[in-house]
Amino acid sequence: MRYALLVLGGPYSDQAAHSALRFAHAAIARGHSVDTVFFYHDGVHNAAHLAAPPQDEPHLVDAWRDLQRMHGTALQVCVAAALRRGLLDAREAERHGKSGASLEPPFELTGLGQLLDISQTHERLITFAP
Repeated sequence: MRYALLVLGGPYSDQAAHSALRFAHAAIARGHSVDTVFFYHDGVHNAAHLAAPPQDEPHLVDAWRDLQRMHGTALQVCVAAALRRGLLDAREAERHGKSGASLEPPFELTGLGQLLDISQTHERLITFAP
């Protein structure tokens, strides 16, 4: 089965992001695919380049990046929600006159239209919210 995940919670403010990541690994272990994760609302903080959690806590930004590297999962971030929260890629930073990017590659900024497309092209879209 082809899954897509919608993550609405920040990485350390509630369980949504951690639960989504655990679900992704469990689904993949059972032979399914998690093709896309879309981050929206405070979920965009999962893509923060400057995240530096204490060593005794899971580093969720790195864990999402590892998921992408190992399984090819697209990590898409709502551009409007990201900009409101100070998360910009290099192109948006330049466009808005900011000194640097704060979005961690391989996360990519996309629009809500992409979320609609995801809901039509995947067999299941599962939401993880606070």
